[in-house]
Amino acid sequence: MIPTLNEARNLPYVLNTVPDWVDEVIIVDGRSTDDTLRIAKALRPDIRIVYVIKPGKGAAMKAGFEAASSDFIIALDADGSMDGVEIGAFRDALEAGADYVKGTRFGPGGGSADITKFRRFGDGGICLLIRLLFGGRYTDATYGYIGVRAESVEKIGIDSDGFEVETLIGIRAHRAGLRTTQVPCFETSRIHGTSNLRALRDGIRIFVVIVKERFRRTRHAAS
Repeated sequence: MIPTLNEARNLPYVLNTVPDWVDEVIIVDGRSTDDTLRIAKALRPDIRIVYVIKPGKGAAMKAGFEAASSDFIIALDADGSMDGVEIGAFRDALEAGADYVKGTRFGPGGGSADITKFRRFGDGGICLLIRLLFGGRYTDATYGYIGVRAESVEKIGIDSDGFEVETLIGIRAHRAGLRTTQVPCFETSRIHGTSNLRALRDGIRIFVVIVKERFRRTRHAAS
């Protein structure tokens, strides 16, 4: 599942790295004005396209999860920074029994050619905060390369629209007691275009989400 917004120049790389054994590829498009959808169809005629009106990566992730029909759902970005070859590691972890698989750039075997010192410091602080408030032991809180069993999507319950969705999913997975595994990933730089991520703005949104989650009762607790 790949959220897109004007990623026409990056899609040839991204789709060509997706392994042939993947039986369902979903593009969740947020009103692209370039050739994103035409190129997606040309490269992979069997691709499914889901249109989302509400802006934001969280809204796209929610729509993609709802539309997916496979047992395992693996989400990656459309900017070329994530290698589709690594989908195999997510599949293997899910087949081995994990409910939620978190890609990590900062655990053993991971890495990044794109992260800035400010964002790395911020991610470390977010990981520490998640550990202190929820007990979750993640080495990377903000990376969007993830895999989820379809039957576990409802337990996560995405209700956030922005880039903070990656952190929210990790917290919800932990609070729901999902069997979780981290797999190492290497992040390269975006190939073309400019990211919509804004470190300070989105960092504040992540902090707000964490605080709200701290006081949110889980479904188990509410019952």
